[in-house]
Amino acid sequence: MNAIEIRNLTKSFGEKLALSGLNMTVPEGSIYGFIGENGSGKSTTEKIICGLIHKTGGSVKLYDKDHTDIDVRASVGVLIESPGCYPGYSVWNNLMLQATNLRLKNKEDEVRKVLKLVRMEGAASNKFKNCSLGMKQRIGIAMALLGNPKLLVLDEPINGLDADGMRIMREILTDIAKSGSTVLVSSHILGELEKIATHYGIIRGGKMIVEMTAEELENSCPTFVALQTKDLKNTKEVLEKKYSKVRYDEEKEYLRVYDAESPEEVAKFLYDNKIIINELKTDKIGLEEYYINLMNDKEGK
Repeated sequence: MNAIEIRNLTKSFGEKLALSGLNMTVPEGSIYGFIGENGSGKSTTEKIICGLIHKTGGSVKLYDKDHTDIDVRASVGVLIESPGCYPGYSVWNNLMLQATNLRLKNKEDEVRKVLKLVRMEGAASNKFKNCSLGMKQRIGIAMALLGNPKLLVLDEPINGLDADGMRIMREILTDIAKSGSTVLVSSHILGELEKIATHYGIIRGGKMIVEMTAEELENSCPTFVALQTKDLKNTKEVLEKKYSKVRYDEEKEYLRVYDAESPEEVAKFLYDNKIIINELKTDKIGLEEYYINLMNDKEGK
């Protein structure tokens, strides 16, 4: 069964078409990385899924039921933008208020459970306004987890966090998925998303460009021989006598050879041409570079 199944979804804001025939499938139990540039339609899609705004056309099903179904709506936890908390109230009291709103039984036990899951047991007495950005994001996830939702929808929960905050967030999202919930998470920090996502959906201009599993992404990312020498310009000219796919990596100041059979082959060729290699390794592109290349291909670059 799919946690989310969207077909031909459209959404207009006046004359502006935000979603244009979007199709999307999120398998149950997955961590689905929802990727796209600003204005691509990610947040609009998430808000429609959660019932925060109405669609113009198409269908949205959650666990084989219409997304407006009362029972299925009760099984969705949401954190879009920022958590709605009272700044002067403690973390504990904010969560207790939400548990009361949800009419949960054993409210204290439920709050303790979600605080433990988001690593916030020791900060329950802190006022919300005194919490760091990373803590506030975790509090928002804790609120979304109250009531044990089957589906969790998170909009940019990693953005703005430091390295340790991102590590904790990765662990939390992985634990949530292991507990049986499905996680739909959008983020611009693709390197972090790549560490936890099991599935991906890339959206652009209100349409789904591609959906794939983590394994399919892995198979779609080409490997290459990366090397560094004292004179990269001259080395590139020499390599191009034998190889047709030699690229300069400006960020890392490496040369990439995409059509070499092995690093040893490249090393021997350069040795025969009296070029000394400072560093040599096999590498492959990741999600971020795959995404950039995909977007450039769509623009015809």
